[in-house]
Amino acid sequence: MHISVEPRDEYAILHLRGEFDTFYVTLLQQEIDALAKAGIVRVVLNLRLVRYINSTALGALAKIRKQLEGKGGKVVVSRPSPFSRDMMVKVGLDRVLGIYDSDEAASEAVTQGLAPQAQAPGEASEDQVATVLFSPVESTRIEHFLPESAAHAKMQVTKEKTPTAWSGAGRMSSIDVHGLRFTWNGGTSGLSPFAMGQFLAIGTDWRLKFRLPMLAKGYREVVCSITEVEERPEGIKVGTTFKTIDPATREEIKQYAKDLAYLKDELKQATD
Repeated sequence: MHISVEPRDEYAILHLRGEFDTFYVTLLQQEIDALAKAGIVRVVLNLRLVRYINSTALGALAKIRKQLEGKGGKVVVSRPSPFSRDMMVKVGLDRVLGIYDSDEAASEAVTQGLAPQAQAPGEASEDQVATVLFSPVESTRIEHFLPESAAHAKMQVTKEKTPTAWSGAGRMSSIDVHGLRFTWNGGTSGLSPFAMGQFLAIGTDWRLKFRLPMLAKGYREVVCSITEVEERPEGIKVGTTFKTIDPATREEIKQYAKDLAYLKDELKQATD
């Protein structure tokens, strides 16, 4: 990651570019310390060109906020990339750091002491949300519960003359080395919450694809068994236990869960 400092009369704008991970936390802290030593404790962090940010970096932003406010200053974020904005919103950092859509608005806030005004995140792409794609190990479940989808899939064949598989898209709510939980609103299936619960019945096996956005790029794939189903007015909440998972993915999940726990602790300390 590269950091360029744009000094102003009463504050400074730091332009960050590249991938903001654990390795570069020290670099940002050094820049903040140097500014504070020079008497500049009001800072705008421009994250427009930050392609990736991990939990340690997010925790560092919470620490910097506490450090500068302890000196009577302030830090806000301007023009965050979609990935950066989504990660800050996902962990709740937007509730303690002001997020602005322009350097001008951020500059006004940091110099006039305006209350943080978190902007609504834009529409996130599939890369930027905790999406869980799921499909049944036994395709007969599709034919039984979603006959129209099954018939359509048989018509949509590739050059190898194989049907296009059906998959649903839920949203991950939690994950650890034993399994994950996700919610599903039914998408375009037309199923009621009760029917959704029958479709993803306890004891059935499913293939899952999901991302670990602050840790690794790309999808991870596992086979799991449904262990919990909770009906809700807007859909269902599903609990799963991993049945088939490669050791590397299990270690990534272990690190991901550890990173989230660390970040929550940092956010708690920064807001106490």
